[in-house]
Amino acid sequence: MGRLEGKVATITGSGSGIARAAAKIFAREGAKVGILELNEELGKAAEAEIRAAGGDATFFQCDVTSDASVKAAIDATAAKYGKLNILFNCAGGSIAEDKKFTEVDLSVWDFTMNFDLKGPFYCCRHGLPHLIKAGGGAIVNVSSAAALQGSFPAMVYSTAKGGIISMTRSLAGQYYKDNIRANAICPGVIMTDRVKRRFGGNLQGGNSDQSKVIGALGMSRHPFGVGEPEDIANIALFLASDESRMINGASVPAEGGMSAY
Repeated sequence: MGRLEGKVATITGSGSGIARAAAKIFAREGAKVGILELNEELGKAAEAEIRAAGGDATFFQCDVTSDASVKAAIDATAAKYGKLNILFNCAGGSIAEDKKFTEVDLSVWDFTMNFDLKGPFYCCRHGLPHLIKAGGGAIVNVSSAAALQGSFPAMVYSTAKGGIISMTRSLAGQYYKDNIRANAICPGVIMTDRVKRRFGGNLQGGNSDQSKVIGALGMSRHPFGVGEPEDIANIALFLASDESRMINGASVPAEGGMSAY
Protein backbone atom coordinates (compact mmCIF):
# COMPACT_ATOMS: atom_id res chain seq x y z
CA MET A 1 0.00 0.00 0.00
CA GLY A 2 1.25 3.49 -0.84
CA ARG A 3 2.27 5.96 1.83
CA LEU A 4 -0.62 8.28 0.88
CA GLU A 5 -3.18 5.62 0.04
CA GLY A 6 -6.74 6.89 0.46
CA LYS A 7 -5.71 10.54 0.79
CA VAL A 8 -6.59 13.53 -1.37
CA ALA A 9 -4.06 16.31 -1.94
CA THR A 10 -3.98 19.71 -3.59
CA ILE A 11 -0.63 20.96 -4.87
CA THR A 12 -0.26 24.52 -6.10
CA GLY A 13 1.97 25.27 -9.05
CA SER A 14 2.01 21.60 -9.97
CA GLY A 15 2.42 22.10 -13.68
CA SER A 16 6.17 22.38 -13.25
CA GLY A 17 9.17 22.26 -10.94
CA ILE A 18 9.07 20.94 -7.39
CA ALA A 19 5.27 20.86 -7.35
CA ARG A 20 5.02 18.73 -10.49
CA ALA A 21 7.58 16.30 -9.10
CA ALA A 22 5.53 16.15 -5.89
CA ALA A 23 2.29 15.57 -7.79
CA LYS A 24 3.81 12.55 -9.51
CA ILE A 25 5.28 11.17 -6.30
CA PHE A 26 2.09 11.75 -4.29
CA ALA A 27 0.03 10.00 -6.98
CA ARG A 28 2.51 7.14 -7.13
CA GLU A 29 2.09 6.74 -3.37
CA GLY A 30 -1.68 6.42 -3.69
CA ALA A 31 -3.02 9.97 -3.31
CA LYS A 32 -5.62 11.50 -5.56
CA VAL A 33 -4.15 14.83 -6.61
CA GLY A 34 -5.69 18.17 -7.47
CA ILE A 35 -3.29 19.84 -9.93
CA LEU A 36 -3.67 23.53 -9.10
CA GLU A 37 -1.91 25.46 -11.84
CA LEU A 38 -2.40 28.79 -13.61
CA ASN A 39 -0.95 27.65 -16.94
CA GLU A 40 -3.57 25.44 -18.57
CA GLU A 41 -1.12 23.70 -20.92
CA LEU A 42 1.23 22.76 -18.09
CA GLY A 43 -1.60 21.71 -15.80
CA LYS A 44 -3.23 19.44 -18.36
CA ALA A 45 0.16 17.94 -19.24
CA ALA A 46 0.83 17.12 -15.59
CA GLU A 47 -2.60 15.50 -15.27
CA ALA A 48 -2.04 13.45 -18.41
CA GLU A 49 1.41 12.31 -17.28
CA ILE A 50 0.10 11.11 -13.93
CA ARG A 51 -2.89 9.34 -15.44
CA ALA A 52 -0.65 7.65 -18.02
CA ALA A 53 1.41 6.26 -15.14
CA GLY A 54 -1.72 4.84 -13.48
CA GLY A 55 -2.31 7.63 -10.98
CA ASP A 56 -5.37 9.77 -10.35
CA ALA A 57 -5.06 13.53 -10.87
CA THR A 58 -7.29 16.33 -12.09
CA PHE A 59 -6.23 19.76 -13.31
CA PHE A 60 -7.98 22.79 -11.85
CA GLN A 61 -6.90 26.19 -13.13
CA CYS A 62 -5.86 28.35 -10.21
CA ASP A 63 -4.33 31.78 -9.71
CA VAL A 64 -2.90 31.68 -6.19
CA THR A 65 -2.92 35.49 -5.98
CA SER A 66 -6.74 35.45 -6.28
CA ASP A 67 -8.80 34.55 -3.22
CA ALA A 68 -11.78 33.57 -5.37
CA SER A 69 -9.68 31.44 -7.72
CA VAL A 70 -8.04 29.56 -4.85
CA LYS A 71 -11.39 28.89 -3.17
CA ALA A 72 -12.92 27.62 -6.40
CA ALA A 73 -10.00 25.26 -7.13
CA ILE A 74 -9.78 23.83 -3.63
CA ASP A 75 -13.55 23.40 -3.38
CA ALA A 76 -13.56 21.71 -6.78
CA THR A 77 -10.85 19.26 -5.70
CA ALA A 78 -12.79 18.35 -2.56
CA ALA A 79 -15.99 17.97 -4.56
CA LYS A 80 -14.30 15.79 -7.19
CA TYR A 81 -12.71 13.40 -4.71
CA GLY A 82 -15.07 13.68 -1.75
CA LYS A 83 -12.61 15.13 0.77
CA LEU A 84 -9.27 16.86 1.26
CA ASN A 85 -6.42 15.62 3.47
CA ILE A 86 -3.28 17.41 2.27
CA LEU A 87 -2.41 20.95 1.21
CA PHE A 88 1.00 21.36 -0.41
CA ASN A 89 1.47 25.09 -0.99
CA CYS A 90 4.35 25.12 -3.43
CA ALA A 91 3.66 27.90 -5.95
CA GLY A 92 6.03 30.82 -5.56
CA GLY A 93 9.46 32.15 -6.46
CA SER A 94 11.71 35.17 -6.59
CA ILE A 95 12.00 37.55 -9.53
CA ALA A 96 15.05 39.24 -11.01
CA GLU A 97 13.78 42.72 -10.13
CA ASP A 98 14.12 42.02 -6.40
CA LYS A 99 16.71 44.47 -5.03
CA LYS A 100 17.87 46.12 -1.81
CA PHE A 101 15.08 47.61 0.28
CA THR A 102 16.09 51.17 -0.57
CA GLU A 103 16.21 50.40 -4.30
CA VAL A 104 13.40 47.95 -5.00
CA ASP A 105 10.30 49.18 -6.80
CA LEU A 106 7.14 48.92 -4.71
CA SER A 107 5.47 46.91 -7.46
CA VAL A 108 8.04 44.17 -6.84
CA TRP A 109 7.19 44.20 -3.14
CA ASP A 110 3.47 43.92 -3.89
CA PHE A 111 3.92 41.16 -6.48
CA THR A 112 6.22 39.09 -4.27
CA MET A 113 4.06 39.37 -1.16
CA ASN A 114 0.94 38.45 -3.12
CA PHE A 115 2.59 35.49 -4.83
CA ASP A 116 4.79 34.08 -2.08
CA LEU A 117 2.90 34.89 1.12
CA LYS A 118 -0.69 35.83 0.43
CA GLY A 119 -1.11 32.90 -1.98
CA PRO A 120 -0.33 30.25 0.66
CA PHE A 121 -2.53 32.18 3.09
CA TYR A 122 -5.45 31.93 0.67
CA CYS A 123 -4.83 28.19 0.26
CA CYS A 124 -4.81 27.62 4.02
CA ARG A 125 -7.83 29.86 4.52
CA HIS A 126 -9.93 27.84 2.10
CA GLY A 127 -8.33 24.45 2.61
CA LEU A 128 -8.64 24.31 6.39
CA PRO A 129 -12.42 23.82 6.50
CA HIS A 130 -12.04 20.77 4.25
CA LEU A 131 -9.19 19.36 6.34
CA ILE A 132 -11.24 19.82 9.51
CA LYS A 133 -14.23 18.14 7.88
CA ALA A 134 -12.02 15.19 6.90
CA GLY A 135 -10.94 14.74 10.52
CA GLY A 136 -7.49 16.30 10.13
CA GLY A 137 -4.62 16.32 7.71
CA ALA A 138 -1.34 17.93 6.79
CA ILE A 139 -0.31 21.31 5.46
CA VAL A 140 3.12 21.60 3.85
CA ASN A 141 4.29 25.10 2.96
CA VAL A 142 7.36 25.97 0.92
CA SER A 143 9.55 28.61 2.52
CA SER A 144 13.20 28.98 1.50
CA ALA A 145 16.75 28.87 2.72
CA ALA A 146 16.55 32.59 1.95
CA ALA A 147 14.40 32.97 5.07
CA LEU A 148 17.20 31.51 7.19
CA GLN A 149 20.00 33.89 6.18
CA GLY A 150 19.98 37.67 6.06
CA SER A 151 22.61 37.81 3.32
CA PHE A 152 20.37 36.40 0.60
CA PRO A 153 20.34 38.93 -2.26
CA ALA A 154 16.58 38.76 -2.98
CA MET A 155 15.52 40.81 0.02
CA VAL A 156 11.78 41.01 -0.60
CA TYR A 157 11.59 37.30 -1.38
CA SER A 158 13.45 36.38 1.82
CA THR A 159 11.04 38.57 3.81
CA ALA A 160 7.99 36.86 2.28
CA LYS A 161 9.45 33.41 2.88
CA GLY A 162 10.20 34.37 6.49
CA GLY A 163 6.50 35.11 6.78
CA ILE A 164 5.78 31.56 5.61
CA ILE A 165 7.74 30.19 8.57
CA SER A 166 5.78 32.32 11.03
CA MET A 167 2.48 31.48 9.36
CA THR A 168 3.31 27.77 9.54
CA ARG A 169 4.00 28.01 13.27
CA SER A 170 0.72 29.85 13.79
CA LEU A 171 -1.17 27.17 11.88
CA ALA A 172 0.49 24.44 13.93
CA GLY A 173 -0.43 26.13 17.19
CA GLN A 174 -4.01 26.96 16.27
CA TYR A 175 -5.16 23.78 14.53
CA TYR A 176 -3.48 20.89 16.34
CA LYS A 177 -6.75 20.29 18.20
CA ASP A 178 -8.32 19.59 14.82
CA ASN A 179 -5.66 16.96 14.14
CA ILE A 180 -3.99 19.17 11.56
CA ARG A 181 -0.23 19.44 11.28
CA ALA A 182 1.57 22.27 9.47
CA ASN A 183 5.23 22.24 8.50
CA ALA A 184 7.46 24.17 6.14
CA ILE A 185 10.32 23.20 3.86
CA CYS A 186 13.20 25.61 3.27
CA PRO A 187 14.87 24.59 0.00
CA GLY A 188 18.17 25.89 -1.23
CA VAL A 189 18.83 26.29 -4.95
CA ILE A 190 16.82 23.71 -6.88
CA MET A 191 17.36 23.01 -10.58
CA THR A 192 13.84 23.69 -11.77
CA ASP A 193 13.15 24.83 -15.31
CA ARG A 194 12.62 28.35 -13.97
CA VAL A 195 16.08 28.41 -12.37
CA LYS A 196 17.66 27.01 -15.53
CA ARG A 197 16.02 29.68 -17.68
CA ARG A 198 16.95 32.47 -15.30
CA PHE A 199 20.57 31.57 -14.71
CA GLY A 200 21.82 29.65 -17.69
CA GLY A 201 19.41 28.85 -20.46
CA ASN A 202 20.00 25.14 -20.95
CA LEU A 203 21.51 24.13 -17.63
CA GLN A 204 21.43 20.37 -17.10
CA GLY A 205 22.44 20.09 -13.47
CA GLY A 206 26.13 19.24 -13.82
CA ASN A 207 28.82 20.58 -11.50
CA SER A 208 29.76 23.49 -13.77
CA ASP A 209 26.12 24.47 -14.09
CA GLN A 210 25.68 24.32 -10.32
CA SER A 211 28.68 26.57 -9.84
CA LYS A 212 27.23 29.05 -12.31
CA VAL A 213 23.92 29.20 -10.47
CA ILE A 214 25.50 29.41 -7.02
CA GLY A 215 27.85 32.13 -8.23
CA ALA A 216 24.99 34.11 -9.74
CA LEU A 217 23.17 33.99 -6.41
CA GLY A 218 26.25 34.94 -4.42
CA MET A 219 26.16 31.70 -2.42
CA SER A 220 29.69 30.55 -1.72
CA ARG A 221 28.60 28.02 0.92
CA HIS A 222 26.45 25.34 -0.65
CA PRO A 223 28.01 22.10 0.62
CA PHE A 224 26.18 19.55 -1.54
CA GLY A 225 25.63 21.68 -4.61
CA VAL A 226 22.14 22.42 -5.85
CA GLY A 227 19.19 20.09 -5.55
CA GLU A 228 16.71 18.53 -7.92
CA PRO A 229 12.90 18.94 -7.68
CA GLU A 230 12.55 15.34 -6.48
CA ASP A 231 14.78 16.09 -3.48
CA ILE A 232 12.19 18.52 -2.13
CA ALA A 233 9.20 16.51 -3.30
CA ASN A 234 10.39 13.54 -1.23
CA ILE A 235 10.56 15.71 1.89
CA ALA A 236 7.04 16.95 1.16
CA LEU A 237 5.88 13.34 0.84
CA PHE A 238 7.25 12.53 4.29
CA LEU A 239 5.67 15.62 5.88
CA ALA A 240 2.33 14.90 4.20
CA SER A 241 2.30 11.27 5.31
CA ASP A 242 1.38 9.79 8.68
CA GLU A 243 5.05 8.86 9.12
CA SER A 244 5.72 12.43 10.30
CA ARG A 245 2.85 12.56 12.79
CA MET A 246 5.16 13.84 15.58
CA ILE A 247 6.41 16.78 13.49
CA ASN A 248 4.37 19.97 13.72
CA GLY A 249 5.34 23.62 13.31
CA ALA A 250 8.78 22.73 11.99
CA SER A 251 10.81 24.42 9.28
CA VAL A 252 12.99 21.84 7.59
CA PRO A 253 16.20 23.16 5.97
CA ALA A 254 16.77 21.40 2.64
CA GLU A 255 19.89 23.15 1.40
CA GLY A 256 22.67 20.71 2.15
CA GLY A 257 23.52 22.31 5.46
CA MET A 258 24.23 25.81 4.17
CA SER A 259 22.33 27.54 6.98
CA ALA A 260 24.00 25.43 9.68
CA TYR A 261 27.30 27.30 9.64
